[in-house]
Amino acid sequence: MAITVDGQQSRAMDAYEKLEKVGEGTYGKVYKAREKASGKIVALKKTRLPEDDEGVPPTTLREVSLLRMLSIDPHVVRLLDLKQDQNKEGQTILYLVFEYMDTDLKKYIRSFRQSHELMPAMTVKILMYQLCKGIAFCHGHGVLHRDLKPHNLLMDRKTMMLKIADLGLSRAFTIPLKKYTHEILTLWYRAPEVLLGATHYSTPVDMWSVGCVFAELVTTNPLFPGDSELQQLLHIFRLLGTPSEQLWPGVNKLANWHEYPQWSPKNLSSAVPGLDASGLDLLSKMLLYEPSKRISAKKAMEHPYFDEVDKARY
Repeated sequence: MAITVDGQQSRAMDAYEKLEKVGEGTYGKVYKAREKASGKIVALKKTRLPEDDEGVPPTTLREVSLLRMLSIDPHVVRLLDLKQDQNKEGQTILYLVFEYMDTDLKKYIRSFRQSHELMPAMTVKILMYQLCKGIAFCHGHGVLHRDLKPHNLLMDRKTMMLKIADLGLSRAFTIPLKKYTHEILTLWYRAPEVLLGATHYSTPVDMWSVGCVFAELVTTNPLFPGDSELQQLLHIFRLLGTPSEQLWPGVNKLANWHEYPQWSPKNLSSAVPGLDASGLDLLSKMLLYEPSKRISAKKAMEHPYFDEVDKARY
C-alpha cells in the first residue's frame, strides 16, 4: 500500500472508473467507482493535499496508518489501497480506496422515518451489537473515534453488516491522557464532558455517542437535537436532570460550567418509547454523566439486551 511517487503517479487513477459522487467526507469528496481489472465496486475518498506541503500531511498519514491497523476488524471499513495523483494545476491529490458499502445508518434511519415505520427491534439489536463490537475493537487498540454519528456508520442492507467509517478525527490515545481539542464531535452526539470543556477525555466520549445512536435507531429521531453548544446541554439536562457535584464529581470545575436551570431527571422511556426494559437499562448505562461510570463497549457486548443476537454470525 505504498504511495507511488514515481513517474507513474499521473496515471494512478486509470485503474478506476468513477461512477458517481456519493458524498463529502471529513477530508474531501467520496466517489463510487469500479476497479477496471476486477470489476469490483469501491469507494474513493479524494483528498487534495495542501500545495505548500512537502509530501503527505500528518493528519492523512495518521488516518491511513490507523485504518490499515483497524481494517482487520470486520466492523471497520476496509482500506484497500492508496493512490497519489496530480490534477491539471499540478496539485497533489490523494485517493484512499475503500470497500464500497451501499448505505449508511443516517439514510437507513431516514427510510423508516419517511415511511412512518419503526425499525424492527431485532434489527436495532443486530446493528447495535456490531457497533459495540467495532468500537470495542478500536478502543482495545488504543483508538478513539470521537465523531460517531449515523452518517459515518456504513451498512450493507442485504447482510445487515455494519462498519465504522471516517476515523479521520480519531487519535491514538495513550495514558496519561493528552489534552485534546474539544471542537470535534457533531453536536447531537457530543458527550457532556466535551460540551463542558473537558480537555482530558477518553473512550467514554464514544460510548455517549453510541447511546445517542441507539436511541435514534429505536425512535428514528435524534435524542438531543441541539443547534448550539448551550442548547445541546439543555436538551441533555432536561431529560437526564441537571448534573450536580454529587452526581458527577468535578463537574463544576469544567471550563464551560455555569449555573444552569435545575431540572429533575425524567424516565428514559419517555424519550425512547418502544425500547424494552433491558434496552433501557443498557441505554441508561451509556448515558451516565460521570464518564468513568459509563459502560465500556466490551461490557456493553455482554449485556442481556444482546442475548438473542447470533453473536457468532456478527
